[in-house]
Amino acid sequence: MEQELARGEEERQEGLIEFYDSFKEMFEFFCKNTTIHGTIRLVCSDSNRMKTAFWTLLLLASFGMLYWQFALMFSQYLAYPVVLTMSMHSEPKMFPAITICNLDPYRFELVSEHLVQLDRMAEESITFLYGINTSARLFHMNDRNIHVQGLANLSRLGFKLSQNFSLLRMSDLRSGKKHSSVGFRLCNSTGGNCFYKTYSSGMDAILEWYRFHYMNIMSQLPVIINISQHEEHIEDMVYSCQYDGEPCRPSDYVHFHHPVFGSCYTFNSKGTDPFWTATKPGIPYGLSLILRAEQKDHIPLLSTVAGVKVMIHNHNQTPFLEHEGFDIRPGIATTIGIQQDEVNRLGGNYGKCTTNGDDVDVKLLYNNSYTLQACLHSCFQHIMVQECGCGYYYYPLPAGAEYCDYNKQPAWGHCFYQLYNRLRNHHLNCFDQCPKPCRESLYKVSAGTAKWPSAKSQDWVRQALRHQNGYNSTSNRKDIAKVTIFYQQLNYQAVNESPLLSENLLLSSMGSQWSLWFGSSVLSVVEMFELLVDTLVLSLLFCYQRLRAKKTLRVSPTIPSVSLALENYRVVQEEPGKGEEGARPSGMRDSTGELQLQPLPQRCPEVLLDGFGCTKEEDLGQE
Repeated sequence: MEQELARGEEERQEGLIEFYDSFKEMFEFFCKNTTIHGTIRLVCSDSNRMKTAFWTLLLLASFGMLYWQFALMFSQYLAYPVVLTMSMHSEPKMFPAITICNLDPYRFELVSEHLVQLDRMAEESITFLYGINTSARLFHMNDRNIHVQGLANLSRLGFKLSQNFSLLRMSDLRSGKKHSSVGFRLCNSTGGNCFYKTYSSGMDAILEWYRFHYMNIMSQLPVIINISQHEEHIEDMVYSCQYDGEPCRPSDYVHFHHPVFGSCYTFNSKGTDPFWTATKPGIPYGLSLILRAEQKDHIPLLSTVAGVKVMIHNHNQTPFLEHEGFDIRPGIATTIGIQQDEVNRLGGNYGKCTTNGDDVDVKLLYNNSYTLQACLHSCFQHIMVQECGCGYYYYPLPAGAEYCDYNKQPAWGHCFYQLYNRLRNHHLNCFDQCPKPCRESLYKVSAGTAKWPSAKSQDWVRQALRHQNGYNSTSNRKDIAKVTIFYQQLNYQAVNESPLLSENLLLSSMGSQWSLWFGSSVLSVVEMFELLVDTLVLSLLFCYQRLRAKKTLRVSPTIPSVSLALENYRVVQEEPGKGEEGARPSGMRDSTGELQLQPLPQRCPEVLLDGFGCTKEEDLGQE
């Protein structure tokens, strides 16, 4: 028997899944053969309980520290942090789009009568507030008007300027000092919930009050107006245009009219013409313009600035001059050096951005490429139409909407200013719905100025412009300006977002922590996985054996309450030397293959079933 057991131990080899006799045997085998440092001390020190307890606590502490570090790594990874990397590039690139406006909006004949009334109301308000008569200096009633065919005069359409928004001066005490402000009163449709739109500067209050009435007047015009018959030629505003030493061509610009900034021209709007490729940096290789900057404004209170509005922006982009434009003084030569920065954002889990605006919930009202300002303006206009019932005049209209008019919507000003304050304070969800572009070009600007033309050169400069462009002004450098826009250098800086903790870096960090606390590799993780599989399989086998034993071993009725454990029953000879047959169990198998015990006819050997014994009584044989 011992030889067979020894032979079985020799023939035993490690299998794909180990069928150990006990959990202890499995655990000892793992500790002796694993590559994880310190586990063998649990087996080698089993005779010393103190050492065993020490190494057990040490291993548990190492596991705790390891998974604590893993938790920190995963929390940092799931936060999706980014790091900015900067790189410099030098290559020929396309010159940016340049938009210029003359700050001289059209005075359409359709609304000219009411614009004159508005000018008179403004004159009376300024006289009331400051006691200054401005009629002779500010307002020009004989300026030319733009006639639009097919439209009647506005007075025939029933439009009237409202007298309910008069400018008022208000005083309050702050910090023990008296402060005055100027504003006008706005109420809702029921005449309640009123507030004053006030400004600390009377000039700002007058300009905002004038614009408010101006929007109501201009809202009477058609949404699309054909001004091709009255379109100014570019020579009326641009006396000279050169790029890279070559004269500009008629195809290099597009014209549009802005209701506040007047007649505007955009150079290189598409960015596809090779003519506008910048190959060299410096002033001689940039865009040089000589512009008309007359101060005979048609509508002077829309802006108090004299000169030209300029904006540098990307191609196929709507120029928002009120946000990003800057002014050029008349009688000054301005040189503007630009430096391009390119920003690339990751998007996805690392930040909210959009590639082309197709995945944005806001429907853009502009026909050009996606920008943050275009999205914000479109979002505000949609909310304005939804809550106020009309649209803001300076933004495009959604389909089926109309511009606000206080003759039709008396409380639209109250609604608009409250909405605008919510937008400015980030209380509207427009900033959440409008992500930044994933890729955009930004232009840093540096400018220098000098008087132009000089006192000694202004006579012949004026004569040259008069001969070439019909320039007939006699003012002293007050109606012309020169501007030169150029690349300071062709190098541009690219700012790219990259993950601070990528998948590869996360795995590398986890491997470093695993090696630090256990001095092992990824194969040790496989060994631990194997241990878990063996534990699971062994547990299932033990459970299966217990259920199998309860189902197959049926106890005879003469032996009540006999429980069978995992041990097999065995037959023990009652007296030694009474024959080999007494050591054999007598029985037969039924149709299911189960063993049914049959009593021996002559001898009743002792049967031990979990400690229960049965012996033959002598008087049974006699009977």
